[in-house]
Amino acid sequence: MTLEATTNHPTTLPSADELRDRVRTALKAAGSAIELGEPGGHGLQASTPLTGDVLFTVTETTVGETDSAIADAVQSFAAWRVTPAPVRGALVARLGELLVEHKADLGTLVTIEAGKITSEALGEVQEMIDICQFAVGLSRQLYGRTIASERPGHRLMETWHPLGVVGVITAFNFPVAVWAWNTAVALVCGDTVVWKPSELTPLTAIACQALIERAAVDVGAPPNVCRLIQGGREIGEQLVDDPRVALVSATGSVRMGRQVGPRVAQRFGKSLLELGGNNAAIVAPSADLDLAVRGIVFSAAGTAGQRCTTMRRVIAHSSVVDTLVERITLAYRSLPIGDPSTESTLVGPLIHERSYRDMVGALETARADGGEVVGGERVDVGGDAGEGAFYVTPAVVRMPSQTAVVHDETFAPILYVLTYDTLDEAIELNNAVPQGLSSAIFTTDMREAERFMAADGSDCGIANVNIGTSGAEIGGAFGGEKQTGGGRESGSDSWKSYMRRATNTVNYSSELPLAQGVHFG
Repeated sequence: MTLEATTNHPTTLPSADELRDRVRTALKAAGSAIELGEPGGHGLQASTPLTGDVLFTVTETTVGETDSAIADAVQSFAAWRVTPAPVRGALVARLGELLVEHKADLGTLVTIEAGKITSEALGEVQEMIDICQFAVGLSRQLYGRTIASERPGHRLMETWHPLGVVGVITAFNFPVAVWAWNTAVALVCGDTVVWKPSELTPLTAIACQALIERAAVDVGAPPNVCRLIQGGREIGEQLVDDPRVALVSATGSVRMGRQVGPRVAQRFGKSLLELGGNNAAIVAPSADLDLAVRGIVFSAAGTAGQRCTTMRRVIAHSSVVDTLVERITLAYRSLPIGDPSTESTLVGPLIHERSYRDMVGALETARADGGEVVGGERVDVGGDAGEGAFYVTPAVVRMPSQTAVVHDETFAPILYVLTYDTLDEAIELNNAVPQGLSSAIFTTDMREAERFMAADGSDCGIANVNIGTSGAEIGGAFGGEKQTGGGRESGSDSWKSYMRRATNTVNYSSELPLAQGVHFG
């Protein structure tokens, strides 16, 4: 059984020249004066998954320039850390205003470089706006605490201070939001930032840097509070290994995290890791299937399966699994696949050929393991799509058990379906994978919902009830456990990752009592 292309699939794509014009317009609006090279030149090849074409060449940052960027951030930190936090908040407030003004421009760049449909691209920019608003409020709420002292005439308290230079390494799938999560919070905490974006999305990074530089000029902030470096692995390693970088916040694969974490720890730096996810939803007998299908389809097929929170597993009760799979399959058949800049499209392209090959390989392995595969074919969307453009139908795979391939995160729209009979069994399946980012349960049974969120329930950093695994709000801390890295970004008290804590004891008496009743002389 295969999914057939529907008449809803767009049949035309913008040409490479049209996409180049859109990029130039968006960058000019953002205020960037950077000259882009012709395709094929020396440097980063700024390509688009829409057509597979290289649009421009972007100059790479050299090792020496990276060293200078870090030095500039260190110098700016000396002034920025003693700037009152509400004044620092003014910079982030201005950035938020510019993001509102240029939301469409940034959304265009996200669509062109990352392949996100327009709605998701604009939603990502809205995340940037939201985190700026959150951080501005935070600039007046960097609270310490007063603690009861056992000694008379003494006050015991905690204070929080800026940490230093924060190195931010981001991935292609959220080319702007994750930078904003880190940068907005780091800046109000008094840190400076050096950002290395994915080499797959250099154009969106150029636009963001232009906006933060404009914001700094507008409010009179130090010019180097946020620096951009562009390049590949060598530049990233330089940022990871430099002892002047107090915190490295890295988003990417588990493989990358295995290298970043130990290297930062070796120099006694701090790391904040947001790595892979292998996210599941349990569908209970009492589930509202209409709600479940909608939540599953968006979480599994949205962004062409290229979110760290993408739903990759459904663990369905044996009494509902057949109906659920049938409804998901029917929903998948109706998903318009093609040009993500067209309003009717719901599934855009994979980022590149390697992603497609990984998807094909995973499906072949699943079949060999006894899986029943529906979908997963490459789609010809016509128009100007070349051999370098990879559009696929989302795949549903009924698995007899949770084999090794299900434990691996394949960054593509593959949804494995497993069956359970007891809630204990479902939770065990949910927790059996090495990743621990996001999870969900669809149920109208309060006891099941509470059990799922309890200490012996989901072991993930995110545990949802009656919504999917993706689409987190910025108000809550974002991150996961196990091989997901343990980091927390965005809301709640994630700001503490970007600051250092000091415990202060103040003696306002004329005596000098020692703690624990110790006497000395």
